[in-house]
Amino acid sequence: MFDTVLVANRGEIACRVIRTLRLLGVRSVAVYSDADSEAPHVSLADVAVRIGPAAAAESYLSIPAVIEAAKATGAQAIHPGYGFLSENTAFAAACEAAGIAFVGPPASAIEAMGDKIRAKQTVAKAGVPVVPGSDGSGLDDAALALAVEQVGYPVLLKPSAGGGGKGMHEVHRPEDLAAAIATARREARSSFGDDTLLVERLVTTPRHIEIQVMADQHGTVIHLGERECSLQRRHQKIVEEAPSALLTPEQRAAMGAAAVEAARAVGYTGAGTVEFIVGAGAPDEFFFMEMNTRLQVEHPVTELVTGLDLVELQLRVAAGEPLPITQDDVRLDGHAVEVRVYAEDPAAGFLPTGGRILALREPSGPGVRVDSGIAEGGTVGSDYDPMLAKVVAHGADRAEAIRRLDAALRATVLLGLGTNIGFLRALLDDDDVRAARLDTGLVGRRVDEWTADSLPGDVLAAAAVHALLELEPTGPVVDPFDVPGGWRVGEPAWTTWRMVVPGHEPVAVRIRGRAAAAEVQVGDATPVEVRGRRRPHGLEVTFGGLTRSYACALDGDILWLGRDGHAWGVREQAPLDAAAATDTGAGGPVLSPMPGTVTVVEVAEGQQVAAGDRLVVVEAMKMEHVLTAPVDGVVRQLRARTGATVARDAVLLIVEGADDGSEPE
Repeated sequence: MFDTVLVANRGEIACRVIRTLRLLGVRSVAVYSDADSEAPHVSLADVAVRIGPAAAAESYLSIPAVIEAAKATGAQAIHPGYGFLSENTAFAAACEAAGIAFVGPPASAIEAMGDKIRAKQTVAKAGVPVVPGSDGSGLDDAALALAVEQVGYPVLLKPSAGGGGKGMHEVHRPEDLAAAIATARREARSSFGDDTLLVERLVTTPRHIEIQVMADQHGTVIHLGERECSLQRRHQKIVEEAPSALLTPEQRAAMGAAAVEAARAVGYTGAGTVEFIVGAGAPDEFFFMEMNTRLQVEHPVTELVTGLDLVELQLRVAAGEPLPITQDDVRLDGHAVEVRVYAEDPAAGFLPTGGRILALREPSGPGVRVDSGIAEGGTVGSDYDPMLAKVVAHGADRAEAIRRLDAALRATVLLGLGTNIGFLRALLDDDDVRAARLDTGLVGRRVDEWTADSLPGDVLAAAAVHALLELEPTGPVVDPFDVPGGWRVGEPAWTTWRMVVPGHEPVAVRIRGRAAAAEVQVGDATPVEVRGRRRPHGLEVTFGGLTRSYACALDGDILWLGRDGHAWGVREQAPLDAAAATDTGAGGPVLSPMPGTVTVVEVAEGQQVAAGDRLVVVEAMKMEHVLTAPVDGVVRQLRARTGATVARDAVLLIVEGADDGSEPE
């Protein structure tokens, strides 16, 4: 075994690899960019090396910087994790040239499987079934159209280079083909620098099933069963599980044998994943899609059902050891399900979010595992992929694993930025998901149901109770007339707050009395009794006859409230008089919907605008979001500047509506 291993990655995968290194007694070396100087993987490692500025191209993707860090720290091997340089042929070759072991397959295997056209040709020669489609490279538009005609509609256009679903387009009608080819080429060229496309028959009601393989340097290749990854959004996996509820033991053996042959065909060593597409109605008919020549994000579900540490096996293979197990030793125990927690807003089209993590409580318990790369007080920016953590649950069967996973998500507290945890809980509660009636289009068909982001009245009531507690004196009350919401002649007086939650219309919330015995009115609803008191890290509030606990944290004038895995950032604009608070059409601040960069400012201070006019464009993770005027009015306090970096919910400008008494200039 190696003495020192450098981990050429960041976030949860870097932490996960370092934990195995620690268990093996191997010295770990972390690398970090300026944006990650205080990241958890830096402090978790035995030693850490700065390799460049925040931009990935100048740090985590810099082959010279990573190799130099390995040499400087005496690392004998480099584990690339996934993403970044993990499937980079030049990096694997650079490691070999430097005399450093690459914890992964040989460069020749990465190259063979990195080109989808070549990969299909290679595995087909080994007897692995492939999806009918084009088998030549460098096809021009006319040749692609001819290939589509031969395959028959519907078809899938795919970039030959790269992966992750980028540049993939379904085509169902001849009249849509030309535009789809142009779009796919443009996206492939932008993402991978190569606009070569291939054509495949589109498998209807497809299920995405992949086989985990492991190979040593002595000719042994085995598989560790399958994972089902059919729950995807835009070809990006959201939920993964092992084993698949679709396959019989015979089908699992057949698919596993095909995956082993695919790995043998390219002289594979280490951990890899062979991905297949399977028609939901014909699981005996499976087709090779591609091979990922690295550790997968979803490897924990395989570890939980096999009891094996895949990172340890990777390290032992890279060190030249034979695999310690044979195919007959592989047993699948129970069921495991994993979800990916992202910094994104599902209700806003999954726009990336970000900000400082104000409160973090990760779940634990029987069968629950969390692979995380974040910590309370850390900042989530827009420099890297927005995945924060993976929550995984294992149970005796699929139903128990899903119950445990949902309970784990319910117990998760993550305040300070928007996440997809609520969306994941809605997904897991779907009848088709619970019954394992899955296909890769299910999320697309149900996404509107699962992202329906309502604003519960109890959350606004809790925010009002928090505001009341902040105003109440901590000692004995001497003069109740000095207390907001205190008694006046005849009855308590109402205090009105204008509660603003991103993605929702402002709501007027009125409250009177003391927090221990108050009355609250949320919007136009009937006033009800409410009681609240402080608890460690939060509040306990009784509203509508139900008592709930809320985690809470303050970020300037935003109160973050969390319960049952959900989180809401509430901006309390108050105390106000009731008329001002209920006037939701009077304009107000225009906020950035995500952390990013201002690319366009289309208005000037004092300019008159009409509702719907373009104001500012913010870009993050190559996604643009156009902000428009909420009402007719005048631009005031313009803070947005082209090229400036902004945080989520940063005030970019204010539109004073006609109801504010503004006049055109």
